[in-house]
Amino acid sequence: MFVFGSSLVDNGNNNYLDTMFKADFLPYGMDFPLGPSGRFTNGKNVIDLLGDHLQLPAFIPVFNDPSTNVSRMLLGVNYASGNSGILDETGTVSIVMGYNGASRNSYGGVGGGGTNVGRDGAAVSRAGDHHFLHGNVTSLNQQIKNFEEVTLPILKAEQLRRGDELLPNYLFVVGSGGNDYTLNYFLGRSNTSLEAFTQNLIMTLSRQLKKLYSLGARKFVIMALYPLGCSPSGRARQFLRNGCNQSLNMAAHLFNAHLKSLVDVIKPQMPGSTLVYVNSYKIIRDIIKNPSSKGFNDTSSACCEVDIGILCKRGGSTCANRSSYVYFDALHPIEAVNVVLASKAYASNRNAEVYPMNVEQLTKL
Repeated sequence: MFVFGSSLVDNGNNNYLDTMFKADFLPYGMDFPLGPSGRFTNGKNVIDLLGDHLQLPAFIPVFNDPSTNVSRMLLGVNYASGNSGILDETGTVSIVMGYNGASRNSYGGVGGGGTNVGRDGAAVSRAGDHHFLHGNVTSLNQQIKNFEEVTLPILKAEQLRRGDELLPNYLFVVGSGGNDYTLNYFLGRSNTSLEAFTQNLIMTLSRQLKKLYSLGARKFVIMALYPLGCSPSGRARQFLRNGCNQSLNMAAHLFNAHLKSLVDVIKPQMPGSTLVYVNSYKIIRDIIKNPSSKGFNDTSSACCEVDIGILCKRGGSTCANRSSYVYFDALHPIEAVNVVLASKAYASNRNAEVYPMNVEQLTKL
């Protein structure tokens, strides 16, 4: 399995980058077998759990880890980088909304300097409240380049040694796009309409998928955007205690509609390929709408004590019953949600959740 995307699927690449957007400290990883590893949750993320369903013998190694050698690469490689996007400019400079970090359940929204209302009612703080996170993240284009220039030659050499094709058997998982809205469009970094911005994202992603295809990828798992406006950080942009930020959710919904259509449109252009669309938005939205059905009871608060922006405070406190919370920090789902998401992606028979088939069926092709 080769993995491309942002923090929702990052297994620790940002640990090795010059960026403040990392999760290599407690309470991240407090329920993970190896402790804090760079995963933006308390335990396993959706990639780890998909690996469990696929009965992989170990966790997918991360590209930036110096210990990721040839033998480990044969299991696959994770190239994902937290804060990155489909567009190269996304994540280069992030403006992180300030929280009242006094309590993990107390979101004061943007700090005392006041706010301006940004696109479609999304609150953006004035200069006194901005937290600028400068640093390097690895864009989706660069992630694909890393696969092409570093990993692929090694795999081709291994193919020659073995005398068979390896790449058609791998899953290529892509989960990106949310940051292009939250860290780009809704911060006023684009002068186009939401529809035009989304069209550009989808066209760019289409070219990126075709590039992976040209390099030998044949089995794709494409993750839809999560309900961006339902996360604690999404709600804080409009100072919402209840309900979700509909501007962010509308953007995610629009992107996902185009993304699902892309699965059908792009397939004839990539003969021999199969793409599976995982409707992460619906799966998580269903949990939020009816949390008790899955054993959750808090859908709006972060389990951890949030420092600034969306990340947990280093060494901060956490909720007592982690399995009952939907979000671990102000953006990323807790492991229990990832369990549901991975299970649905792998085995659901509902086209509203996976289209046109599930991951298990994809692996058998």
